Amino acid sequence: MTFLRNTWYVAMWGEALVADDLVPRTLLNEPIVFLRDANGVAHALADYCPHRFAPLHRGALKQAGGETRLHCAYHGLAFSTGGACVHNPHGRSPKASVQSYPLVERHSLLWIWMGDPALADADLIPEFDMLDEDVDVQISTRDHLLMKASWNLITDNLLDLSHVSFLHEGILGNEDTIPAEIEVENDGDGQGSRVWVRRLMTGVTVPGLFDLLFRRDGGRVDLWNDMRWDAPGCMRNDAGVTDPGGARADGTGIFGTHFLTPETDRTTWYHFAAVRQNPIAAPPDIAEDLRVKLSELRRIAFAEQDAPMIEAQQVRLDSAHAAGATPVLLAIDKGPAAYKRVMNGLIAAER
Repeated sequence: MTFLRNTWYVAMWGEALVADDLVPRTLLNEPIVFLRDANGVAHALADYCPHRFAPLHRGALKQAGGETRLHCAYHGLAFSTGGACVHNPHGRSPKASVQSYPLVERHSLLWIWMGDPALADADLIPEFDMLDEDVDVQISTRDHLLMKASWNLITDNLLDLSHVSFLHEGILGNEDTIPAEIEVENDGDGQGSRVWVRRLMTGVTVPGLFDLLFRRDGGRVDLWNDMRWDAPGCMRNDAGVTDPGGARADGTGIFGTHFLTPETDRTTWYHFAAVRQNPIAAPPDIAEDLRVKLSELRRIAFAEQDAPMIEAQQVRLDSAHAAGATPVLLAIDKGPAAYKRVMNGLIAAER
């Protein structure tokens, strides 16, 4: 698989990287170690010592000369947060260095640039400012999974939300939500272009999660699901319900955020959280209960329903490709087809 490299990927939630910790992650088949310096600034280095390639995440962080150094646990070589070898206990420090990666902390996430460092432009990080602050209890747990499937299969799943009527029946969809008006839009084919897939379902029985956030009466609603895709794998789902025929401003819902970063060709880091939009006021104890249930239901949907299906799909897809078979396309595949055109163009241009 060819990955787009000159772009920003989500490495992890910022809260997952705490002081004095060394966190290893494999991204795009490359081993990387993440750390924070004495000022709390996050850094990313290749996770191997240039001497004999011992993993640096087994080492330790130490302060010397006013700087944070990463010491290899094997032979004691020390590296600056920029990757230079600054100490060799066995003689003169070699000119060898460790690759460093541009890293930006924004929207409560750590964003890493896996391509040419000279091209790393922080203005290209997509906008997810709804994640910037944890306002009372209006945001779910900042969660993640490591899925045993390629990132593009998971993207297909998120840009074709017709599956929620079946795979997430009772939580995010039901039989009423099968028919839907689907609209696909994209604003270009270059760096920074976006794809939107919008689904509108009118007069349907309210699915469980939205009933929890709205009237809690199991009645009928108008339901919208508007997914925005930013390359390479960042998605925001504007989803909510209102009274039939009512204005969206009078309803309630969530902004579901989804961030996909390939670990390897066949495994993907999947980070997700939900922020309530236009929340209906509730007493503090009920509001906290809603936050917990929102987190629990989303994890059930992604970890217990999506993941097993997509991972099983990956196995069958590999077998089918080996046999020369290709998948049948349906009308509901307009969203996945649109983002693939953009991604394929970006990868071709990068080549």
